[in-house]
Amino acid sequence: MRKYLHINLHDQSVREQELNGEEILDCGRHYIAKTLLELGVAKVDPLSPDNPLIFSAGPFAGTNFSNANRTSVGCKSPLTGGIKESNAGGNFSFALGQLHLAGFTLYDVSPEWITIYLDKEGGIQFESADQYLGLGNFEAAARLHEKYGKKVSIALCGPVGEYQGLLAGIAFSDVDQRPSRLAARGGVGAVMGNKKVKAIIVDLHKMPTFHERKKLMKSVREYGAMLNEDPAIQNFANIGTAMMADITNEVGGLPVRNFSAGRFVDTTVEPLKMGGDFLRKQALERGGDHTHACMPGCLIKCSNVYVDKDGKEVVSPVEYETLGLLGTNCGIGEPDDLAYLNYLCNDLGIDTIEVGASLGVLMEAGEIEFGDFERMVSALDHDIRNATEFGKILAQGTAYVGEHYQVERVPVIKRQAISAYDPRVIEVTGLSMMMTAQGADHTTGNLPTYVSKGKDIEELVAASLEIQVSTATADSLGLCIFGRSVTNTHVDFMINALNDAHGTEIQAEFFDRIGRETLQYENQFNEQAGFNIKDDELPAFFYDEPLEPSNSTARFHSGEVKDSVSRWWQKQSV
Repeated sequence: MRKYLHINLHDQSVREQELNGEEILDCGRHYIAKTLLELGVAKVDPLSPDNPLIFSAGPFAGTNFSNANRTSVGCKSPLTGGIKESNAGGNFSFALGQLHLAGFTLYDVSPEWITIYLDKEGGIQFESADQYLGLGNFEAAARLHEKYGKKVSIALCGPVGEYQGLLAGIAFSDVDQRPSRLAARGGVGAVMGNKKVKAIIVDLHKMPTFHERKKLMKSVREYGAMLNEDPAIQNFANIGTAMMADITNEVGGLPVRNFSAGRFVDTTVEPLKMGGDFLRKQALERGGDHTHACMPGCLIKCSNVYVDKDGKEVVSPVEYETLGLLGTNCGIGEPDDLAYLNYLCNDLGIDTIEVGASLGVLMEAGEIEFGDFERMVSALDHDIRNATEFGKILAQGTAYVGEHYQVERVPVIKRQAISAYDPRVIEVTGLSMMMTAQGADHTTGNLPTYVSKGKDIEELVAASLEIQVSTATADSLGLCIFGRSVTNTHVDFMINALNDAHGTEIQAEFFDRIGRETLQYENQFNEQAGFNIKDDELPAFFYDEPLEPSNSTARFHSGEVKDSVSRWWQKQSV
């Protein structure tokens, strides 16, 4: 049995819902999409009391089941105007699971700024947040730990979320109490700020009860062994997500200076300092941690703790998307500079993808020079932090910055910044970003090494949709997608583990079905919100400007993509 909390912020009333069996398995991205549809949220103002904010933990939450403690956050996105599920690592879901909580939904808005404390005795306490307002995430988290102790996990609305900047995410504690694991995309932090909830604190307690505990613990060990034997997992463990920069730079699909080129350096001439190989070597020389687990029990350990030349911690983590959008996309080539910019974003609680793309567009407009590290620091640490007039413009995201400065080359889909995979070269991921209801989000269906040359739209759309389905399943079960080389090839094992955990009798078809249903619910939501085929189109410059060094242009427009998608779904229903 698990409990789900429905929290009305206006009057601080709480309704507990008891969940059993398959109800517990309906979680994460699937639960968010289904619930938002049922509540009729598609037509509401996303920054109004009518937009609920959902926090959902997976069915293995509270255990050391590797890469199975991600937290899904969902609402109507104030950035895109469509549906949004943003998930993150850390130990927040681990804490929820240990209190036998499947999650909670925040309804309405609080009259005053508050914190919410969920304690191990089952209590819920609402307190004034005045003493934490305006603080950066690291100072706010330190003060919260002073009050509540070290055995808690925190979800935090940063200073940009407080003034409802659309760059804002929600920061979760990592295993070392850093508030640095962000549900970053889509402006979910602005929704938390609109509700005047500064922080949610959850006690860390003890492993929850399960239907067949011994069998589940055996599955935890077996899953770990499979991860340790898998070559793809070992690549993540050895190099981390930064290895993608080496790959995308080589194939010419890395965002460089506002997506004007696809390769930052010629690696036959000089090393790519912003890539995984260089960063790993540097970390080993400096004494940094290049195999850091972002959540309890994770054996992939693809994260890192970046240190300076004196071995002092700068930030955790430095990930590929940040290297691409906040780094090479803005002309930054020194990892020490990037690490400090990354730290500032974590302290502000903002999406490094969106802010990097926004700054790239600002540079395109001539307001800042590409590679001007000092001016980037000022934009983040002075303007965005202090909500200056200029800072508020930046805080509204890439599409708004492009409109304000009348820039033609603005890399967004559905008003959300494109991730660090240029769709002219990395085509399947580009198609996923076009198709998904989530906005330009690579995590909905990423196949960065898929060879698309010579393949037609039917084959590429099919590849995109297949990975979109499996990703939606992972997002709906609190699983990190980086484990998919094991998870997706051992479906029967995963089904048995779920049945042992919660006494269900689901079959293998469950795994595919929840992914498909999630995509269908999300598309229905966006249709109700008023989206149409034009919203799926890539910006014109991707079609008009050949990308160096491959001289590739985008091949497919949204109309033909939609037709191919329709044919794929028709085949699935036969």
